[in-house]
Amino acid sequence: MQAKLKTALLASSITFLTASLIANPQASLEGSIRGLDMWWEVVFPSLLPFFIVSELLIGLGVVSFIGVVLEPLMRPLFRVPGVGAFVWTMGMASGFPSGAKLSARLRQTKQISRIEAERLVSFTNSSNPLFIFGAVAVGFFHNPNLGMILAASHYISNFAVGLFMRFYGANEVAPPAPHRPFSLRYAFDMLHEKRLEEKRPIGKLIGDAIVSSIQTLLMVGGFIILFSVVNKMLAVIHFTDAASSIIQYILAAFQLPGSFAAPLLSGLFEMTLGSQMTSQTGHATLLQQAMITSFILAFSGLSIHAQVASIIADTDIRFQPYFIGRIIQSIVAPICTYFLWQPLYENAHSLRPHDHDIPVLGPQTDTLGAWTAMTSYGPIITLAFLYIYVFLLFRRRRAK
Repeated sequence: MQAKLKTALLASSITFLTASLIANPQASLEGSIRGLDMWWEVVFPSLLPFFIVSELLIGLGVVSFIGVVLEPLMRPLFRVPGVGAFVWTMGMASGFPSGAKLSARLRQTKQISRIEAERLVSFTNSSNPLFIFGAVAVGFFHNPNLGMILAASHYISNFAVGLFMRFYGANEVAPPAPHRPFSLRYAFDMLHEKRLEEKRPIGKLIGDAIVSSIQTLLMVGGFIILFSVVNKMLAVIHFTDAASSIIQYILAAFQLPGSFAAPLLSGLFEMTLGSQMTSQTGHATLLQQAMITSFILAFSGLSIHAQVASIIADTDIRFQPYFIGRIIQSIVAPICTYFLWQPLYENAHSLRPHDHDIPVLGPQTDTLGAWTAMTSYGPIITLAFLYIYVFLLFRRRRAK
């Protein structure tokens, strides 16, 4: 009975969405264009280099080297192998859904167990610094100083999720953790062994890395466009207004303005639109806006959830631990924002550059410049690699 009810619910939902698209073609087009612009200008060019390099590092055995070196750090903290440090670092640098892709890749190559992969997925997916500083702080809020508090809350809460999820799966039987003394020689031997196991020539390895990365990003682009359209349709049929009235009661319990209801609901589906709407909310303090934005960035939106679910579907990794991690982080992140607000924002004058200071990381406007450059040259990078992708596929089919 439960299975039939689920089938009926899914069928009716898709049918209703299809009818909405037919009845509102202009709104559907606007939602599609908005999602396509985000993927075309930012997501594809920012994620592709990390995906390609990650595939090469795994194939050449460098990840195995990193795993042996960082095993003494990652195992006590998060109860995952040292290779988890590679996934964690690349996930923070490149953003969603890199952590899921790399965790699934390590699971497919049997470098980590299922429980370890599920722990990794739960805390290695995060927004990248370019999005937090460039798009949210500078682009939406026009306040570069806000980037520090949002980034600190996001990554600290992500770290907290990792510490919490170390207790996940404690009752399940897992392969025993290796107990080896720290040895650079052994780490290099592992790197050499993995490289010898890789039989593909370097040219084939690079080609496979490009094809695999672009295929993943095409899937990601489809999810971004789909959820952008769904979000638009929900607004057109006034579902957003009806649900917002319910969310307002929840916000009132936390002494937050009811005007956050619509941005919060949109952020549950797609974090970019939710963050933008939060920055435009009136009758609210900047601290309240920052807390809501931290919640949206931590939860990451159902669009990201669907991307992660699709990526790990080819493995035995379960989706539930990832979802639990997002719930935990969406609770911890606003709390971090509240407690870090005074030292990292209100007292930010002590961190601002003075005339006699020597610049280290460059002026704050560099973040806006990097974001502008990404949106300007991103489509060119996307188009160039799509041509390469088609060329590689054509050559492979000719070779067969």
